[in-house]
Amino acid sequence: MAAVRPLSTLTPGTHDLSDSSGAPGAPEAHRPSAPPAPYERRVPRAPLPAGRPRAWYIAHNRQLKAMRLAIALLDSGVHTPGRATDRRIGALAERIGVHPPSRTTCRLVRSLLPASPARSR
Repeated sequence: MAAVRPLSTLTPGTHDLSDSSGAPGAPEAHRPSAPPAPYERRVPRAPLPAGRPRAWYIAHNRQLKAMRLAIALLDSGVHTPGRATDRRIGALAERIGVHPPSRTTCRLVRSLLPASPARSR
């Protein structure tokens, strides 16, 4: 991690925000960029443990994909398994950049959704 320098040690013209008049030669104000959309961020993946049967890796990756899709469904307003059709799940997968899910994965996504939505009081 880079060390943070106190403001007093900044040299003129290097993110010095004291003069943001826009005059020629004046430093530009530093504007933070907008954060990426929630599904554009990629979580760093840890390597999977070696030595397991191939079926374990298939099931594990299916569960991870189903969890991603279930979270995206909840974020999009689908809160019950009855409204989470294969077509809706497939369209959502395309929108968030995930390969189209199989029927088995769609069933797993529906099993992760609550049976009835929680009501706010």
